[in-house]
Amino acid sequence: MKLNLLKCLPVALAGLFIGGAAQAQEPTTSTMAPFRTWSIGVNAGVISPISPLGGQNDYSNWESSLGYGIYIKKQITPYFSLRLDGNRGKAKGDNVEPFNSGGTNASPFKSFSTDLNYSGSLNAVVNMFNWSMFKQQNNAQLYASVGGGFANYTTTTVNSGGTTVENATVNRMIIPAGLGAKFRLSDAVNLDLGWTISFVDGDTFDGYARGANDKYNYAYAGLEFALGKGKQLAFYSPTAATYDEALAAKNIANGLKSDLDAQKAENARLRSEMGDILKDSDGDGVADKLDKCPNTPAGTVVDGSGCPLVTPKPQIIKETKVVVTEADRKVVADAIKNLEFDLGKATIRSKSYATLNRVAALLVEKNFSLKLAGHTDNTGSNELNMRLSKDRAESVKAYLISQGANASRIEATGYGEDQPIATNKTAAGRQQNRRVEFTLY
Repeated sequence: MKLNLLKCLPVALAGLFIGGAAQAQEPTTSTMAPFRTWSIGVNAGVISPISPLGGQNDYSNWESSLGYGIYIKKQITPYFSLRLDGNRGKAKGDNVEPFNSGGTNASPFKSFSTDLNYSGSLNAVVNMFNWSMFKQQNNAQLYASVGGGFANYTTTTVNSGGTTVENATVNRMIIPAGLGAKFRLSDAVNLDLGWTISFVDGDTFDGYARGANDKYNYAYAGLEFALGKGKQLAFYSPTAATYDEALAAKNIANGLKSDLDAQKAENARLRSEMGDILKDSDGDGVADKLDKCPNTPAGTVVDGSGCPLVTPKPQIIKETKVVVTEADRKVVADAIKNLEFDLGKATIRSKSYATLNRVAALLVEKNFSLKLAGHTDNTGSNELNMRLSKDRAESVKAYLISQGANASRIEATGYGEDQPIATNKTAAGRQQNRRVEFTLY
């Protein structure tokens, strides 16, 4: 029997670790990262020298005695972890009752008491399922464990004459297997309830050998403390994360369909409004709505308000190189960061005016040239995205001109969805792609 137990242990552990390695290939990336993967646990409970899984006991009456333990655990995936357990305690039994409710007692001794000096085992723990597979962070789960290790124990027997005999302390291999339930009290603390049966590679755990390996139970309650920062990987559900992403994608698709339907109804009005905003009857580069001097002759050089510039006296001006400072770039960067439009439109939101005003003041002060490049994500048709990106760039140009910037030094271009700077597969990436770039020169 001992030989068979020793042969089975390597095979069982190899199967568990191969399964755990396969599960470890499953990605656990999420927006909830980083996770807590290391934890320590303490527990206490009762040890009893029986097994409900079958087999006869060597004594007719067993007793429950105090046991306690500690463990260190590494969570490798949401489903699989390795746990190093240590336990101590005592197991007792006697023959005060007839064995199997009648007949001769199995053991010739009156009673026994075994001090479990210590046991140590490495266990593979599999989370069978979390309470709700559609919640990314659960509060309860069931788990199973199995492993291998060693137990050091000393057994004392009392014979029918009342003589006490203390046997020699021995070390034996054990195979612990168990079930448990864990409840998350906070991101750092769990309530752990479990039950483990340890199969001993020997028949002297209860002081009496009759050819069948002994076993003992440990039922316990304890606390587990998760180390580090973030959520606990053990309570994370990749299924829920996948479901949430699919649901978000569905909602986005429905929203986009609704937006496209609304855009079809508004496209004519939008084009008409943009035409009115950008209409330049006298061709001087300043829109009619901003032109304070309409109907200027063709070829007349005008200022930002559309009025003819006063021709300065000829001067010999030494050509200087345009220098764009870091402070200038910061003004432009702030404008880009705060620039927002109404959904699906080229209308600039009022919260963007303050930073655009600083860009206009910079263009007037230093006479810089500015290139505006409008971009969109890949939502909608190419034609619609190209038109919207161009309209938004022109809308920014019109606003800067209204604040006194030189129209002839501002170029507005639309590129649609052709020049993304991030992935269009996520909402965050699409947000980055919807932009108007400012280039000073």
